[in-house]
Amino acid sequence: MIIKAIQITEFGGPEVLRLADVPVPGISPTDILVRTEAIGVNFIDTYYREGVYPTDLPFIPGDEASGVVVEVGTAVSDIKVGDRVAWTSPHGSYAEFVAVPAAAAVIIPEGLSPDLAASCLAQGMTAHYLAHSTYEIQPSDHVLIHAGAGGVGLLLTQMAAARGATVITTVSSPEKAKLSTSAGAAHVLDYGPQLAQQVRELTDGQGVAASYDGVGAATFRASLDATRARGTVVLFGAASGPVPPLDPQELNKAGSLFLTRPTISDYTRDRAELLWRAESVLRGIQEEKLSVTIGGRYALADAAQAHRDLQERRSSGALVLIP
Repeated sequence: MIIKAIQITEFGGPEVLRLADVPVPGISPTDILVRTEAIGVNFIDTYYREGVYPTDLPFIPGDEASGVVVEVGTAVSDIKVGDRVAWTSPHGSYAEFVAVPAAAAVIIPEGLSPDLAASCLAQGMTAHYLAHSTYEIQPSDHVLIHAGAGGVGLLLTQMAAARGATVITTVSSPEKAKLSTSAGAAHVLDYGPQLAQQVRELTDGQGVAASYDGVGAATFRASLDATRARGTVVLFGAASGPVPPLDPQELNKAGSLFLTRPTISDYTRDRAELLWRAESVLRGIQEEKLSVTIGGRYALADAAQAHRDLQERRSSGALVLIP
């Protein structure tokens, strides 16, 4: 059986995302075969596309999607044909059918739409580990969240506000400021040379307990300067480019700061931890305690445009491909 998929045969810009005919993937005894209904587009996909994160060519990108199970491996007992599942797993999700390790799949709650299910797991679990584990936000905290109108930013803002923190975000437009405010941000700032000073003024000169920085090169200095003594700087992405090398002595000068560069795989190290985070996110959306903004829906063939919009900051919220 031949299916449609986005295949990358060379590293580069969005133009290397090309629709191709490929065989339907086979499954191992521990896999399930899923017909995708919606596919999440995440910034990490651009890193693999560009070769920042090396991988063998050719490959089908995409780590997140939702769909209906059409076949189960002989060793799979807790998922059956017809189940609706979502996942974050190794490459291959930009396709009409995907072979998914059953251990990475999560049953979708009743009533949750395919595009919400496909766009909330990677970003939602990232926000979850950032707020609950990388730095455990406390009710009295001030926290700084860059790209507050992005997919992770909006979810992290909601989680931080729910934990009682005062949230300060950065955005790039008035429209995004409205989105960030609606998610629970108490203060929304523009990017600019006075950013750290503005954050200090909003925190009585102390700085924030934690800075969450998924932007990277353009904001990292401000993140350091805006964080209180013995606070935590969490660098979890590089949307504006990688951060230059840092002398650890800089952390001393900035107030004995803690600096970490987390990744989701280290915060979903076993099935139990994956289910804890995934079910917390899915249940929060189902119970309307968390809101996911779908910023754009694209045909699978238009994956390149989705990447352009994501990298050029023309989008807000989550982006999905519809096969």
